[in-house]
Amino acid sequence: MTAIPGDRLAEVAASAPVTLRSRHLLGIDGLDAGEIQLILDTAEAMKEIGTRSVKKVPTLRGRTVVNLFFEPSTRTRTSFEVAEKRLSADTLSIATAMSSVTKGESLLDTVRNIEAMAPDMIVIRHASSGAPHLLARMCRSTIVNAGDGMHEHPTQALLDAFTIRAHKKRLAGLKIAIVGDLLHSRVLRSNLLLLRTMGAEVWTCGPATLIPAGLDRLGPRITTSIDEAVDGADVVMMLRIQQERMHGHFFPSVREYFSLFGLTRERLRRAAGDVIVMHPGPMNRGVEIDSEVADGANSVILEQVSNGVAIRMAVLYLLAGRDTPGSEG
Repeated sequence: MTAIPGDRLAEVAASAPVTLRSRHLLGIDGLDAGEIQLILDTAEAMKEIGTRSVKKVPTLRGRTVVNLFFEPSTRTRTSFEVAEKRLSADTLSIATAMSSVTKGESLLDTVRNIEAMAPDMIVIRHASSGAPHLLARMCRSTIVNAGDGMHEHPTQALLDAFTIRAHKKRLAGLKIAIVGDLLHSRVLRSNLLLLRTMGAEVWTCGPATLIPAGLDRLGPRITTSIDEAVDGADVVMMLRIQQERMHGHFFPSVREYFSLFGLTRERLRRAAGDVIVMHPGPMNRGVEIDSEVADGANSVILEQVSNGVAIRMAVLYLLAGRDTPGSEG
């Protein structure tokens, strides 16, 4: 793997584990605090590349990365593609709507055919929880989970932590409120695993019908009062209502949901004076968040998008040093 020029990456290597234990990134579950710290610190070096006039380094020259997205995506897919190009990888993005999946081809057959072309990494988003884990057992390529069903979205949690740390200089001891559709959110699970590992106090809030059974086992404080969740919070993270995953009626109307759980400027006044507001996107304005808040001075939503490129560059860079078959952690 070609080294990134400059001193910053050398500083990272001197103060953290030298690599990740696994050659795949399947979830936050399985990463320890040192590995999380390594990814966040490496992303600092990657972010600097984005400030250059020529935003490109030869780190993954000669490596082939396939982006295989079975679900719609704007931010995740685009930022992976940008990250790969900035690292000089050869990239191929496959739109499953235009592939043989529409003819009935199975996930495994699709991936086996892609593997016959000898890619080094496959970035996959799939509607079924556990799909990346299945591929990791079956494939020679390094697998990166870009979101699997309602299970995990590890790079989203990493970019969220990176954004929080940039503003708060720490994660430990912060009160972080996560509000919205807790039941269907893979972002919630990955963030809970990461933030609790790094010592944050996490509050979760949503309608009782959208609080998953067993959530308490992941360690958050659980409430159905947004005022309680936001009170004194250092970070407020709003989650989208995922209508596409809902089979049934979980609340009377969108209007009532916003009146009870929407983040407004008045509710935000309960939080810490330097609170930051986050959202993984896409946003439903006037449903989970008011436009005044989404576009306000406390919002770091667009920073999350920008930081997603740096985090995904860091993940690809670190995994490229672990992609020898048989090197599982």
